[in-house]
Amino acid sequence: MSSTATHQPTLLLVDDEQNILSALRRLLRSEGYRIFTANSGAEGIEILKTETVDVVISDQRMPGMAGVDFLRAAREIQPDCVRIVLSGYTELQAVTSAINDGAIYKFLCKPWDDAHLKANIAEAFERRHMADENRRLTEELKRKNDQLEALLAERSDQVQIRSEALSVFHEVLDALPVGVIGIDAEGLIAFCNDTAMTQLSGYPIGLGQRADAALPADLLGSATETVIDNTPLSITRAPLGQHSTSRGHLLALLSAGTFQVREGD
Repeated sequence: MSSTATHQPTLLLVDDEQNILSALRRLLRSEGYRIFTANSGAEGIEILKTETVDVVISDQRMPGMAGVDFLRAAREIQPDCVRIVLSGYTELQAVTSAINDGAIYKFLCKPWDDAHLKANIAEAFERRHMADENRRLTEELKRKNDQLEALLAERSDQVQIRSEALSVFHEVLDALPVGVIGIDAEGLIAFCNDTAMTQLSGYPIGLGQRADAALPADLLGSATETVIDNTPLSITRAPLGQHSTSRGHLLALLSAGTFQVREGD
C-alpha cells in the first residue's frame, strides 16, 4: 500500500450509482480529504489493496456484492479503516449483524443531510486518528519497556558479576595471613577478616561497631607496632578512596615471622 511522509486523510466512496458518487465528491471536496471512488465492491477491494484508506463509505444494495459483505472484506484487508454504510434501504438484519460483529462502525441513511453527513465523516476520521495514536503510543510503550528490560538485564548481569567478584574478594581476604580491618569515614568497623578476628580474639569486634570502642587504642593512633596477647604485631594504615568511592582507612596487622625469608632466597 502506498504511503507518504505526511499522510492525508483518505476516504473511499463505494456506490453503484455514479450520480451519488459525484454528489458526495462535490459535498466533500472542500474538507481536505483525499477521495477515491468505486462503482462496486470488487473495485473498492482493488483500491484497498493498493492504497491506505482511513474511512470507507459504502452503499448497501449493489450488484454482485452487498455493502456489508464488501465492508467485511475491507476489514480483512485493512482492519483499522473505519467502515460506514450509507444506504436508502435499511435491511436491518444484515446491518445489525454487521454492526454486532464489528464489520461496520455506523449506518447512515439516504437521502442525507449534508451537515449531518459531514459531521459523521469527521467523527469517523477522528476515531481513526485516535486508534492510530493509541497504536503509536502502545508501540512506543512497548519499545520503552523492551529497552528497560534490556537495561535491567544488563544491570542484573553486572550486579551478578560484582557479587561474584565480591565473594571471591572476601575469600581471598579471609585467606590472607595478614589481619585486615576496614574502618569507614564515620569510624565504624566495615569489615574484618578471619586473621584479624584471631589476632584480636579478646576484643569485641563486630561489623558496625565503633572502632574506638572495639579496638585497642594502639591501632587507632599512629603507632607502627603493638603487642596483643604477647604477640608482636606490625601496623600499617592506608586511606580508602584513591581508586573508589569508599571513604575511611584500612588497618593491616602483621604478626612477626608471618613472612620469613629463607636462607638463599
